[in-house]
Amino acid sequence: MSMAGNLRKVTGLGRVGGLRKVARLARRRPRVDLSHPARSPLGSSVVNCVTYRDGVRVPEAGDLVDVVQRVRKRGGGFVWLGLHEPTDQEFAGIAELFALHPLAVEDAVEAHQRPKLERYDETLFAVFKTVCYVEHEELTATSEVVNTGEIMVFVGQDFVITVRHGRHGSLGPLREELESSPEQLSKGPAAVLHAIADHVVDDYLNVIDSVQEDIDEVETEVFAENGARADPGRIYQLKRELLELKRAVVPLSRPLEELASLPIRVVEQEIQAYFRDVSDHLLRAKEQISAFDELLNSILQAHLAQVTVSQNEDMRKITAWAAIIAVPTMVCGVYGMNFEHMPELRWTFGYPLVLGVISVACVVLYRGFRRNGWL
Repeated sequence: MSMAGNLRKVTGLGRVGGLRKVARLARRRPRVDLSHPARSPLGSSVVNCVTYRDGVRVPEAGDLVDVVQRVRKRGGGFVWLGLHEPTDQEFAGIAELFALHPLAVEDAVEAHQRPKLERYDETLFAVFKTVCYVEHEELTATSEVVNTGEIMVFVGQDFVITVRHGRHGSLGPLREELESSPEQLSKGPAAVLHAIADHVVDDYLNVIDSVQEDIDEVETEVFAENGARADPGRIYQLKRELLELKRAVVPLSRPLEELASLPIRVVEQEIQAYFRDVSDHLLRAKEQISAFDELLNSILQAHLAQVTVSQNEDMRKITAWAAIIAVPTMVCGVYGMNFEHMPELRWTFGYPLVLGVISVACVVLYRGFRRNGWL
């Protein structure tokens, strides 16, 4: 019996009583592609549902209610249920079965939450912001650099429920990695929570490394020979995307500190040491983001200074040429007046002399401006 196959019906029921109406026998389905970026091939919001005992995947027959009851009766195991963007109706029966708090359920369904950690009786509710780097051939003022999503995690003594929002951040590879380490997985639902937190923070560091390459590219262009002509929109775009990354990383500090230090019933002290390691990695990510923010501010200020200097140079050139042109303009203006009695008006060498004076004056001014760097 495929428990994941039953869940396709479970998520469509609103009450636990109706869960028992799910057929107890069903054709075994092919293995789900856990790395699928969007909805599960099962045809609903359910990505996978697996039972673990002593760190090993255990095949279970029957519907979700029977499986949960057997796990709770035997003890020592837990159920990991993975969902992708469930609706209210799909999540209602699951929420009632596991006695999830209505506020946490609302947050999990609606999404768009800040990273946080909340405790509701015997259940721990954690929200993580996932990020991914959007590949682009050339950074422009409208390029999307960072794409965000969310992972909500419900952790109890005998269950883990993950709710994922967004088309990235699949937990399939993480599940397979955990299953290859039964010793770590045998530590219970808290080990899954740690693995998710560690996976999310590692993604932060990977995205930060990619963003650094974009920043280096912009920095090189700004400080190039024609840096004043660089597009400032690219710098603003990077700052905007960096702000999106900052919103995902910075608020996660406090939840990880609580998981690493405060006594929490579903998180054993042995697991808290692992959360301290994740917290250290997050601190590194925060420091890099702060450094990037300051660096982008410096790059932007340097670019604006370059633009100002370039404009000053242009104004000096314009002023120098205007001064040179002013000499013949003034002389021609004087001799262009129609007075009858003007000096050298009837002199044979008057015209060549005026041209010579104009030429000499213009050459002297030109050489003076060139010597002072104005031309």
